[in-house]
Amino acid sequence: MPHSNGDLPVKQLYINGQWRSPIAEHYRATYDPSNGEGLAMIAQADIEDTRLAIQAARTAFDDGYWANMSPGERSRLLHQIADALEARQDEIAEAEMRDGGCTWRKAYLLDIPVGLIHFRHFAKLADFDPLESVPQITFPALSYNIVRREPIGVCGQIIPWNFPFLMAIWKISPALAAGNTIILKPATFTPLSAIKLVEIIHDTGLLPPGVLNLVTGPGQVVGPELCTNPMVDKIAFTGSTEVGREIMIQAASTIKKVTLELGGKSPNIILDDADMDLAVDGSLWATFMHNGQACESGTRLFVPASIYDEFVPRLIDRAGKLKIGLASDGASDLGPVISAGQLKSIEEYIKLGIEEGATPALLGTRPTDPELQDGNYITPTIFTDVDNSMRIAQEEIFGPVLCVIKYDSEDEAIQLANDTIYGLAAGVWSRDAERALSVAKRIRAGTIWINDYHLINAEAPFGGYKQSGIGRELGTWGLKEYLEVKHIHIPLNNERKGKFWYDIVVPQLED
Repeated sequence: MPHSNGDLPVKQLYINGQWRSPIAEHYRATYDPSNGEGLAMIAQADIEDTRLAIQAARTAFDDGYWANMSPGERSRLLHQIADALEARQDEIAEAEMRDGGCTWRKAYLLDIPVGLIHFRHFAKLADFDPLESVPQITFPALSYNIVRREPIGVCGQIIPWNFPFLMAIWKISPALAAGNTIILKPATFTPLSAIKLVEIIHDTGLLPPGVLNLVTGPGQVVGPELCTNPMVDKIAFTGSTEVGREIMIQAASTIKKVTLELGGKSPNIILDDADMDLAVDGSLWATFMHNGQACESGTRLFVPASIYDEFVPRLIDRAGKLKIGLASDGASDLGPVISAGQLKSIEEYIKLGIEEGATPALLGTRPTDPELQDGNYITPTIFTDVDNSMRIAQEEIFGPVLCVIKYDSEDEAIQLANDTIYGLAAGVWSRDAERALSVAKRIRAGTIWINDYHLINAEAPFGGYKQSGIGRELGTWGLKEYLEVKHIHIPLNNERKGKFWYDIVVPQLED
């Protein structure tokens, strides 16, 4: 059960370059999912607070100082911010670990260092040429043409609880690099690393007031205001497909540009020539990294019938040796899930899988270790005898639950892999690179890993097919999601005669 040890620090809203309390003076505690300990009291914005943040971002953008700054100067300032973040990365990692329940290794060795790499990548991309070349037009009139890429304007950005720091970086760094202004809305469960990020940026004094704003609070209050307010030009959202649909509907009222990175039920295909040791470990990493609380997790594992009886027992034996422990324990492979509610949802899916006829070859349970009794812990589950039509194989569980599906032919594996509303990611395991590439080309998903999983490249696009999203993040593709395209036409002949259609003399044809 959540509990508090004495007075908790208070975290305010960040609007127009200042930390301020919410108008209604409403706060909510955030808790450590490892032990239920209260961490901080978080300001809860209402509609009026959100409107103040939107107005601040609108004023800052329309002022033009940040938007019209030279790309080289913006790049220089963003690199300085990256230096400040790197100098205090241990503070960010501590907040990420305690608030989100990710393991020490994940926070300190993966999420924060990778986030810094991605921020620096966009700091470099900020120094871009806004002009694009266009061929000279000779018909119907000789003209010179300019195509410019310009910042969109005010960006509402809503991030999830599973990778709070990394998702904040994925949102604010390309938006800032492009010259936009921002209202960032962190997840209710995990606001602390995003708050720490903004605190560090504020301490640098490098951003003008209103360029970056932070609004914490309930998504059902802040989200609709960001999506419908006409002063907001773009919405960027990472989260569930269900909420993504609502955001599209709300944003349609003012025809906002929307980018969505949504859910997944990603296939992970083992080919019959795969390196079995590598594929077993890789399949566990694909599913159980951060307890399966990743939208791209490879939670549907397709194993060929020819090696099924050897592969699956090795998979189960290896999974049973994963260490479940406190997030702060550097030896822990898996920490807690995010909340008691999420834990209950995972247990209900395990029960559903058994009811559907799947076999719990490894059954997830709550650990009996007294040290873990106050946290949201559950051990891994591996289902065999899974049919791809089962709900456990079609719905995003967001927990340490793996569905193993047997297949007879490569064509069948690809057909089953694509039989989902999602298309975020996939994995292929084979010793034959050409064969693996052939399979990868046939899978309808935005990212395909071959003999690897979860590796995110700052210079490559990330995003989904089908109901896994719209648009891309990272790389130049992610930067362009925050830029408008403008065409300027300049005629090279400014004589009036014959310029407009009603001045054109049509020759008379002889009888």
